[in-house]
Amino acid sequence: MLRVDPEGILAIIFIFGGGTLFLLAVSPVGKALADRIRHGNRQLGPGTEPEVLQELDHLRQDVTELQERLDFAERLLAQKQPAAGLGAGEDSR
Repeated sequence: MLRVDPEGILAIIFIFGGGTLFLLAVSPVGKALADRIRHGNRQLGPGTEPEVLQELDHLRQDVTELQERLDFAERLLAQKQPAAGLGAGEDSR
């Protein structure tokens, strides 16, 4: 039977976990995370440029139009349309 030493497992966890945390801290992701924690979430405030807000309103209108078009297309597809079968046909010779 295999006997597991709890102190050995803890040592391995601390070594690999510490190394992983160190590499995360010096990576760009870790630096960005630290910056976000330090400064908090930056939200649009009163100093936001009017061009940015105008573009945001334009994009919202575009998204609303696309939603309406999608709803219309879904309604058209949901309607049952009779299958266009082949007629009796004529000889084309």
